[in-house]
Amino acid sequence: MWKELGSGDKYKGKINMHNITLIKGDGIGPEISDAVLRIIKSAGVEINWDVQTAGADVIETEGTPLPDRVIESVKRNKVALKSPVTTPIGKGFRSVNVQLRKELDLYSNLRPCYNLPNVKTRYENVDIVVVRENTEDLYAGIERQIDEDTAESIKRITRSASERIAKFAFDYAVKNNRKSVTVVTKANICKLSDGLFLESARNVSKNYGLPLKEILVDNCCMQLVQNPNQFDVLLLPNLYGDIVSDLCAGLIGGLGVAQGANIGKDYAVFEPVHGSAPDIAGQNKANPTAMLMSAIEMLNYIGENKAGERIKKALFKTLEADVKTADLGGSATCSEFTDEIIKNL
Repeated sequence: MWKELGSGDKYKGKINMHNITLIKGDGIGPEISDAVLRIIKSAGVEINWDVQTAGADVIETEGTPLPDRVIESVKRNKVALKSPVTTPIGKGFRSVNVQLRKELDLYSNLRPCYNLPNVKTRYENVDIVVVRENTEDLYAGIERQIDEDTAESIKRITRSASERIAKFAFDYAVKNNRKSVTVVTKANICKLSDGLFLESARNVSKNYGLPLKEILVDNCCMQLVQNPNQFDVLLLPNLYGDIVSDLCAGLIGGLGVAQGANIGKDYAVFEPVHGSAPDIAGQNKANPTAMLMSAIEMLNYIGENKAGERIKKALFKTLEADVKTADLGGSATCSEFTDEIIKNL
């Protein structure tokens, strides 16, 4: 189970070399990947990167945006850092992200959302962790065409998956000194499916000393916009989690600073929330912050906490000095922003 590791945990001490899969993706993916790798290397972390390509750019040569070699690499190394990957729309290819999560059983999508220094937003002191179930709900892709005018999607919720993600949320909350977990559903309408998710959360909460709060997803969205500081850890089914996590990213400055992790029993993939932004690819304009924040969580996961903390402090110092990329209101290029972070290390 992922957590902020302490001095007594299994990763105690310096680990000389880590084998980690790097999925470079496409669009701005290779640029921000290179920037983050430079920063990690400058922080003194020794990583043997197993570099894999995926996305729209490999379809022509391999016939799929997610070749088997990528899955095999992650299974071999257990941990991956992934940059944005483009899945062609309307061409019969399944989402790379969804396929990765299913193949590796990455059942938990973890998205911490908190304010970064000098990143403009109307909200202050936001500190929310979104825990999203990652394997079922409408994202299971169970659909059928009833006739030419009617299509049907099946919303699939199981007790086992619901209890598993609820346990993850409560374990995370306890280990990271959070104060409460709020389960988000639409159980007043989807009485069976969302009702089962809610019931599972209630049952799991009995094993912990933390309060479980309950809220309907529409009210949750309104409350997040009005007063996000009332929330701590949010526990959601797949679809609501996807929507609410992007809403929370908006509270702290947008997808350019939003980190993410997909964690299962055996494997973990860390990635930024934003897309591949092909319109600015190759122009040295990309913001590597979200991928860097995801990489910091990855460093914590593998036990390189000290390096992760140094990188975070260097990033924050860079932002405080008003060195920012264009999307955050600054004028620095991707390479200039990266250089400044490395200098601040």
